[in-house]
Amino acid sequence: MERSHTVFPEVTLAILAGGQGRRLSGVPKGLLEVEGRAVLERLLTLAPRFEDVLLVANVPGPYARFGLRTVADVVPGKGAPGGVHAALVAARTPWVVAVACDMPFITMAALRVLLDAREDSVDAVCFEVAGRLEPLLAAYRPALAPAWGDALATNPSMRELLSNVRTRLLPEETLRAVDPSLRSLANVNTPEDLARYGVALPS
Repeated sequence: MERSHTVFPEVTLAILAGGQGRRLSGVPKGLLEVEGRAVLERLLTLAPRFEDVLLVANVPGPYARFGLRTVADVVPGKGAPGGVHAALVAARTPWVVAVACDMPFITMAALRVLLDAREDSVDAVCFEVAGRLEPLLAAYRPALAPAWGDALATNPSMRELLSNVRTRLLPEETLRAVDPSLRSLANVNTPEDLARYGVALPS
C-alpha cells in the first residue's frame, strides 16, 4: 500500500470488524455501503496516513478481498475490550488508533485531534461525549497489551480498563471543533440506523 503521504509513521490504523450484524440480517458490518462503497473501503481511504493497517476480525472471510493483515481476538468473547487488545498485541508501531468498521464517517481531522493529544505521560487518548467514552475512536499504546490481557479475565468494561491506565479524556468540544455534528461517532447497528445515515446493505 502506498505510504508516500504517511503523516503518522509511528501509528497503526486498527479497524475492528466486531461480530456479525445480527440486527442487520447477519451482514458483516464492514461491508455495509455508503454512496456505493463499503464502510471498510471508506475507512481504508485513511490508511495511507499511517505506517500500518490491521483488521481485527474473528470471521475474516468476508473481508478477504481487501488483502489486509488480519488477526483474531487473542482472548475470545470479550467484545470491544478483546478487539482492542488483539490490535495492541499485533501492532508493530508505538501507537494504535482503533476504529470500528461500522462507523462510516470517521475523518482524518478527528483522528488528528486524537493523535495530536498524545503525550509522553499518556497511554491512551479517548473522546468523552455526553458522559460516554468513545473507545472505538481512540488511540492506545500497545505497551498496554500485557496488563490489558490479564484484566480481560474479569470481563471489564472499556471505562474500567481506561480508568486503570494513564488515559487522557478529550471533551466533546474538541471533537466538535472539527466535526460539529459529531458525525464521526455515528455507528450503524440497526435497520433504523441504515435509514438515518443513508447506509445500504451490500449490493
